Amino acid sequence: MKLTKLLTGAAVALGLAAGGALAQDKTKVGFVYVGPVGDGGWTYEHDQARKAVVEEFGDKVETVYVENVAEGPDAERVITQMALQGADLIFTTSFGYMDPTINVAKKFPDVKFEHATGYKRAENVSTYSARFYEGRAVQGTIAGHMTESNIVGYIGSYPIPEVIRGINSAYIHAKKVNPDVEFKIVWAFTWFDPAKEADAAKVLIEQGADVILQHTDSTAPQAAAQAAGNVVTFGQASDMAEYAPFPRVSSIIDDWAPYYIARTKAVMDGTWTSVDTWDGIGPGMVGIGEITDAVPAEVKAEALALKEAMASGEYHPFTGPLKKQDGSDFLAEGEIADDGTLAGMNFYVEGIEGSIPE
Repeated sequence: MKLTKLLTGAAVALGLAAGGALAQDKTKVGFVYVGPVGDGGWTYEHDQARKAVVEEFGDKVETVYVENVAEGPDAERVITQMALQGADLIFTTSFGYMDPTINVAKKFPDVKFEHATGYKRAENVSTYSARFYEGRAVQGTIAGHMTESNIVGYIGSYPIPEVIRGINSAYIHAKKVNPDVEFKIVWAFTWFDPAKEADAAKVLIEQGADVILQHTDSTAPQAAAQAAGNVVTFGQASDMAEYAPFPRVSSIIDDWAPYYIARTKAVMDGTWTSVDTWDGIGPGMVGIGEITDAVPAEVKAEALALKEAMASGEYHPFTGPLKKQDGSDFLAEGEIADDGTLAGMNFYVEGIEGSIPE
């Protein structure tokens, strides 16, 4: 009887140990999102990439996420909680999570962190972003051709280099095809707030814009344009194809899945190191959504040719001659902006009116 109990106890202990070992073999990956997974834009695409990680690795991974995390102290609390709960790898997916990520990483040196769109790294913190400005060049080309009022509206989120680069790239390429084009910019000071985004779109439409670009995450500007009638829009971060073929005539699509899969695998096999990744159309991190038949065939062809030229490296959106807004020289004839200049861009190019908010 005692022997049976001992054997049974040993079997249970072995079973628990085996179960523990299996649990430890799972790689736990956390994701911190600035908006809801159903935003139809930025956060939606990050969550699609999370699902791709699950599909790729199956029961070898466990993923967790927290949505609607405000940038600042609340982000630090959420990231800390993920680390405490055993995450091996944490993706923090908004610019304003930069300092919170660095702060938490110092306290958890064995956890790997990946921060989107920031520039601060550490031994256990990588940074990654996409060259969204390449997609803006395509959008600007289409916008310049399609505006009849010659007024293009642009909804900015925050006046950080990423957003300023996008405005400049869109304007440069709209101006190339339409010298009379004018940009009107409204700053929403939010990444995701459908009410604010809709209001911004309505203000721009009232000011005469018949094309609207956005660097905010919801589909609210699409809905506002649809209600207004003859206003062209572009999907931001995600295809927003429910508004195609019009007003949404194309989009920038962020494809994070290959990167998330590769970085998760690196943690699994012990090869993860701190790196900085900035990829664009060529490697596939920036996609151009279907250009609909609302766009004239010759404009579509021109936009796709531009896309291919950037993908191959034949063309760079910031190629001189270009001047800054104040008339000073930016790039000489044929000169290409280096990544350091682009990463810190804090000025408008010549021709854009208004000032960048502090």
